[in-house]
Amino acid sequence: MLRCDLHIHTRYSRDGESSVEDILRRAEQVGLDAVAITDHDSVEGALHAMRCEHRIIVIPGTEISTKQGHLLALGVTEAFPKGIDFFLAVKRAREAGAVLILPHPFHMWRHGVGRKLRAGLSTVDAIEVFNSRYITGTANQKAARIARRLGKPAVGGSDAHHARFVGYGYTLVDAEPNVDSILTAIREGRTSAGGQMTPISSYTRQSMKSSWKRVQARIPR
Repeated sequence: MLRCDLHIHTRYSRDGESSVEDILRRAEQVGLDAVAITDHDSVEGALHAMRCEHRIIVIPGTEISTKQGHLLALGVTEAFPKGIDFFLAVKRAREAGAVLILPHPFHMWRHGVGRKLRAGLSTVDAIEVFNSRYITGTANQKAARIARRLGKPAVGGSDAHHARFVGYGYTLVDAEPNVDSILTAIREGRTSAGGQMTPISSYTRQSMKSSWKRVQARIPR
């Protein structure tokens, strides 16, 4: 079994705080076998990670900011337009060969597709049932119930925006140690999810910092 964190952000995300190198060092320190670099609307962090020398398997990916919420596309090396319709994003990502995961689908403030577009739940390959950046676990629990009901593979990720929290959420994948095997195993449901919660103080600080950045971006220069 491979221990994989399938949802990580670097400084290539607008709200990421750590370098690619720091992310990879932390992944090695906590005993991960693979990480998916899934920066918001960008694949530059993943491409950077794939050029670095390290023992960690890097799964390239991106977190697409669709009109209806976020969508993880793994196994892609090209970004998708921000604000695209969810179903069009699904279509284009599938054409690119992506494995599609619905992240934090029921989180109230974090662009969860499950709260706005229930039909989107059936279009993905897997559902993120453990995301470490929750104050309480109820949304994770709901995601797990829905995944079971729909027969969707369950995965986990830290959603780390700082290297310190890499590995706080993880997926155990029954696969060979390479990207193609891991992606195939996710599609086939040879996965289980687990982890620990990001400390509330850190989650709150990151959320406030991200909100302030959005406010600053709207201020005319």
